[in-house]
Amino acid sequence: MEILYILLPLALLLGLSGLAGLIWSIRHGQFDDLEGPAYRILFDDDQALLPVPLPTNSPEAPSTTDPPSLPPA
Repeated sequence: MEILYILLPLALLLGLSGLAGLIWSIRHGQFDDLEGPAYRILFDDDQALLPVPLPTNSPEAPSTTDPPSLPPA
């Protein structure tokens, strides 16, 4: 029976600390967007990784009449 004098305040302390953590996380926006990160992986954002072709009037653009160059051996 004497163990209840230790366990009851300990249980109340753990419960109140969990409640305080929950209130803190709600106030700091931890539960604002629950579905966004799950769907973000499905979005196709590979277009930013593709190389952009140079305009044809640019001096760095290869001419269409030049033969393809081979890498040095």
